[in-house]
Amino acid sequence: MKALKLFLLAVPLSLAACNASMPEILQTSADVASASGYGNQAQLVRGIKDALELSSGRAATSLSQTGGYSNNPLYRIELPQSVQPIASTLRQFGLGGQLDKVETLMNQGAEKAAVEAKDVFISAVRNMTVTDALGIIRGHDTAATDYFRQQTESTLRQRYLPIIQQNLRQIGFYNQYQQLLGTYKQLPIANKPDLDLEQHVLNQSLTALFKEVATQEQLIRKDPVERGSAIIGAVFSK
Repeated sequence: MKALKLFLLAVPLSLAACNASMPEILQTSADVASASGYGNQAQLVRGIKDALELSSGRAATSLSQTGGYSNNPLYRIELPQSVQPIASTLRQFGLGGQLDKVETLMNQGAEKAAVEAKDVFISAVRNMTVTDALGIIRGHDTAATDYFRQQTESTLRQRYLPIIQQNLRQIGFYNQYQQLLGTYKQLPIANKPDLDLEQHVLNQSLTALFKEVATQEQLIRKDPVERGSAIIGAVFSK
């Protein structure tokens, strides 16, 4: 316990030293970690990468299952909030069945796209540096997920949108959506909100994905050996 505390404090304490360079700071952390039984820098980075690969992989697997989005009250994708106030009116115009079908297809599209997320996640993990890994170890219980989102969200959006579009097309979403949109535009309702459901599905899909990655990271941090591996346990156990 005492040795690990020394390791966790090594870098911030080193920053207080006027003559300390970044390589010296990193080496100090590695030396303390090694003396504490936590291995060298390579092992530290490997432990962090393993944890991130596990948490992201489990999140993608969970959400890609049938009902991964639709059956989860936390992640279910519904019509945009801007549309909700007039949803009852749309149902009065006989669009209830179409609304339900569109919501079902939005969730199915997100579930199918989640399958493709694993490769994107793994590629991002491989670019992690020693400095990144040390920062994550000292960070809060979703530090890895926060780093991951910061580094990958822009790329994920670019790569995820075609996946969303392709899968929505395959399950017949656009035919159903165009029918709804055509009827919706003809309704005598003033100031109708925009129904850009494609971007809505993209945003909600990624938000849920990162939330689930964070959940999995927290579980690994709480029980790193049981939910991870020996090397992950060596890095995160306290």
